Amino acid sequence: MIDHCHVGSTLDNLLEEDGMLSDVTAVALKRVLAWQLELAMESEALTKSALAKRMGTSRAALDRLLDPENVSVTLKTLDKAARAVGKQIQLELVDNPFPG
Repeated sequence: MIDHCHVGSTLDNLLEEDGMLSDVTAVALKRVLAWQLELAMESEALTKSALAKRMGTSRAALDRLLDPENVSVTLKTLDKAARAVGKQIQLELVDNPFPG
């Protein structure tokens, strides 16, 4: 049976209505960041231990950072990781299509 109240709406609309958009967005962003860090590690032939040492953190903390499902990460940790692989974090605020 077709749910007619969602015909023509976007997935974002549906997730927003269900109160899940923020969680889904956070996981998606974290997956992309973890993937980008792993690519940077591969390009520099860095092991997790070597990257953790560059960041001045533990291997366990790096594992949490690289875990695509763990969205509890600070901007400071992301910045340390980015700098350790010669990158920088870039954030920007954009208009919300779902205000309110």
